[in-house]
Amino acid sequence: MVKVGVTLPQFRHEADTALAAARQAEELGLDGVFVFDHLWPMGSPDRPIISAAPVLGALAAATTSIAIGTLVMRIGLVPDELLVDQLRSVADICDGRLIAGLGTGDRLSAEENLAYGVPYPPADLRRQSLRDCAGRLCSDGIPVWIGAGASVAPGTRAVAAEVGAAVNVWNTGVAAVEAEDELEVTWGGPLPGGPRAMASRMGELAGAGASWVVCAWPDSLDDVATAARSLPSGG
Repeated sequence: MVKVGVTLPQFRHEADTALAAARQAEELGLDGVFVFDHLWPMGSPDRPIISAAPVLGALAAATTSIAIGTLVMRIGLVPDELLVDQLRSVADICDGRLIAGLGTGDRLSAEENLAYGVPYPPADLRRQSLRDCAGRLCSDGIPVWIGAGASVAPGTRAVAAEVGAAVNVWNTGVAAVEAEDELEVTWGGPLPGGPRAMASRMGELAGAGASWVVCAWPDSLDDVATAARSLPSGG
């Protein structure tokens, strides 16, 4: 049965809107809410964004049953030990409802690091840190998703397979989900249109094998919930 979640509205100076949206998503019966981990909205350094770690703690306290996730926490923005400890702490606060999405970042996010003087190591070193952090969290029993972007690269797949994590593809077609026949695959991205169009897309992704469909912050949470309820599997 596919689960349905949404990303939260982080691109602002205050957290109240995101917290209210999480509570509404929980009341509507959605399965999860997710936050990004950026220093500014992708490609828009002049716009605000709420930091992921503090808002995760606030979400853990503001909700009682819905899953709380990251799409994704970026390796290297903080030391690996701190990253793992932050996520372990949130998992404890929310009584095991955390989904730890982790990723290495890419050329599109590299300028965020460089602008703030945060090192941006080569891909192989970032992947090594990813393997270590993901492995420790999986050992704790915390569900981990490895961010794969539009398709699952061999190196990313190897990390997920080694530690027992799922892979998350973002804003890509059904074929990217169908291509993975061994690992758990989750999908995230925009779901345009009203409830009927959303439900059709969710159904296609579920049929391809996605265990989760995470809708990028929508125009209407009610529409997402209506679409999820209309799925044959029950959403």
